[in-house]
Amino acid sequence: MLYRSNIFCLVGGGPDPIYPRNKVMIWDDHASRCIGELSFRSEVKNVKLRLDMIIVVLNQKIFVYNFMDFKLLNQVETVSNPTGLCEISHNSSPMVLVCLGLQKGQIRVENFGSKKSKFVMAHDSRIVCMSLTQDGRRLATASSKGTLIRVFNSLDGTLLQEVRRGADRADIYSLAFSSDAQFLAVSSDKGTVHIFSLQVDSGSLASLSNDRCHNPSEQIHSRLSSLSIFKGVLPKYFSSEWSVARFRLPEGLQYFVGFGHQKNTVIIIGMDGSFYRCEFDPVIGGEMIQLEYNNFLNVENF
Repeated sequence: MLYRSNIFCLVGGGPDPIYPRNKVMIWDDHASRCIGELSFRSEVKNVKLRLDMIIVVLNQKIFVYNFMDFKLLNQVETVSNPTGLCEISHNSSPMVLVCLGLQKGQIRVENFGSKKSKFVMAHDSRIVCMSLTQDGRRLATASSKGTLIRVFNSLDGTLLQEVRRGADRADIYSLAFSSDAQFLAVSSDKGTVHIFSLQVDSGSLASLSNDRCHNPSEQIHSRLSSLSIFKGVLPKYFSSEWSVARFRLPEGLQYFVGFGHQKNTVIIIGMDGSFYRCEFDPVIGGEMIQLEYNNFLNVENF
């Protein structure tokens, strides 16, 4: 289910779905009726919604529709995409769409302004997670290895930064940029949420928070290995950029992370109904402080 003001997009799911899995039902909550229906030959994997467009993701194809008349605007071919990976810019016009490319480890960037496609080899392994800034200028990706997170300029495909989650293989569940694109949050099956500081030119972003200091001398960087002085001599691991802050959770459970409205706060949602709101210190770093906890599936809380 996707939400746009008073509009819902519904796709069938679960053991006994109300709607077919190959249809997108567009529901107007104010009018209390279905105002449109999009049908496909295969199961719908994901739906993205903007004020002007509807994006439907299938296993190997993405369809882009005009929201006003449901007219098909574009079709994008991808490699097999069973989890429906796709990201769009919400605060930019024209839209930037990022999805899987035509081979393993490749990303595809569709700029609806220039009407050009950009292909970038982001990883050697299969891509399992990605996130796009609200203005569509920065893209973060993670592969099935789950050790390195890469940040790209989505406009030209250049690699801007590479940060390390850890040394052991992990399943990355979610990536999230802060609203000013200064930080990146990562959650994985290791039970730890990491916060990385990004080396982003603040002047190139369309909209930034006005309450942050952008003096280059005060810019915060992710932690570097103490052996980074031997970069180029020792293996790459020893010169990696590490997270500035972290929060530990029970392992084995799927968590999704995002940034809160309050400065330097993070929201973590678990598949067991758990809700965490935490605060991190961008200068000192270290362990985050838990500000709030709740469980929405525990009836005793209501």
